[in-house]
Amino acid sequence: MKKWLIPVIIIVLLAFSGYSWIKGFYNKGITLNENVSESWGNVETAYQRRNDLIGNLVKTVQGAADYEKETLTQVIEARAKATSVNIDPTNITPEQLAQFNEVQGGLSGALKSLLVTVERYPDLKANQNFLKLQDELASTENQILTARTRYNEAIKPFNNHVKTFPNNILAGFFNFEGKPYFNAEAGADKAPDVEFDFGKKE
Repeated sequence: MKKWLIPVIIIVLLAFSGYSWIKGFYNKGITLNENVSESWGNVETAYQRRNDLIGNLVKTVQGAADYEKETLTQVIEARAKATSVNIDPTNITPEQLAQFNEVQGGLSGALKSLLVTVERYPDLKANQNFLKLQDELASTENQILTARTRYNEAIKPFNNHVKTFPNNILAGFFNFEGKPYFNAEAGADKAPDVEFDFGKKE
């Protein structure tokens, strides 16, 4: 073998190794990013289902508790704010996620106030449509929790992929940035102060 071939072969092997590494990094990054986007889509779907149910719940309560205007208005306004925040999962930032969390937490708080208010209306508490909506809301809250958990689970492998060395060298070149995790909503660490006095007579 001619001596000049040896460095050529080494260069070719190094170039092929570099190409394989870059290709593997990029393709895995795209796959993991798609998993994140899919998981975020499931989060949005669960929240959208809750928003739809809340709309039906408000209509039901309006018919039976006509003078609870302030509480209903708070729910309607919180729902409008919650639906106004849109996030691109491929370019999500901690600030965007915090804002999303904040408005969804505001809607949760308004909804809790509404459900506590309902305790003053025996006819509404016995309304089958209202009871069904309550059950569906409870089920949807569980779906939201599951979707948020799975979103965080999808974030972890992506962040590990783009933040560890030497992958972090390529991450900036391909605009792969670490993504923020879902944190608990503000005040979620405190139990809600709800008091039902079923013994109180009208």
